[in-house]
Amino acid sequence: MLFRPRRLILKSYAKINVSLHLDGRREDAYHNLDMVVLPFSIHDVIEVAIAPRADHTKIVCDDATLMKNHRDNLCTRAVEAMRNHFGFKEQFSISIHKEIPFAAGLGGGSSNAAVVMKAINQLLNLGASQETLEAIGLTLGADVPFFIRLKPARVQGIGEILTEIHPDHEYYCLAIRPERGLKTADVFVESDKHEPQENTADAVVEALEKGDDLALANAMRNDLYAPACALYPELVAVVAELKRMGFPLAAMTGSGSACFALSTDKAAIQKAEAKLIDRGYDVYLGKTTIKE
Repeated sequence: MLFRPRRLILKSYAKINVSLHLDGRREDAYHNLDMVVLPFSIHDVIEVAIAPRADHTKIVCDDATLMKNHRDNLCTRAVEAMRNHFGFKEQFSISIHKEIPFAAGLGGGSSNAAVVMKAINQLLNLGASQETLEAIGLTLGADVPFFIRLKPARVQGIGEILTEIHPDHEYYCLAIRPERGLKTADVFVESDKHEPQENTADAVVEALEKGDDLALANAMRNDLYAPACALYPELVAVVAELKRMGFPLAAMTGSGSACFALSTDKAAIQKAEAKLIDRGYDVYLGKTTIKE
């Protein structure tokens, strides 16, 4: 390839869990999952460049939280997972501008890892298929294969079974991150003290594909919500406030602590955004479709 790029700048998008069901604990201590996941258009920006004279990959980020453990974050692990699979020697310089809040259940770390993998595949002209990248990504986390594909999907198993879905319409999504985040591991440990709810993933997919918001509101579930609320009771008030503001499609995403509302009414959701900002919340407004 005559003019192979040496540097790429890519967007790293978030996600929301419209539903999340824990389908039993596995012998390897992981949980089987059944999730319905939509892309969320808020995004970080990642620059990945080949570093010809470097003896290690360097990651810099404008989020101090991520930099505390930069040698063991998902981006570093993504580089090494790709290196182990393909055997390349190159090192990289990676710069991350964060917009997706940390410890929020919006998938920022997994999304960043997926983007780094895609960038390396392109920069080194590795020719890896989507399926290969998804398999490598699964070793990093259950959400990484979703971000490799970045399409609305039902995600099952430990993240390895993806079935694309086709929502009837796009939503505006308003996400709120409360004052503090939650560690995914802590929420999963707490979840073992709670009974799983009915698995409504089939009903959620059907409602999304038919555009039936009433059915969707009745079907939305997150088995990690009760465990998260046990650790952070203020979440109950956040979801209740979103519903009080007129958004029945309101819930917590992932393992929290971010909560969200979906609506097709742009004016209503922008009005809610302004009110919540005035009340001091960290608010993020985007869509559930990615158009580039």
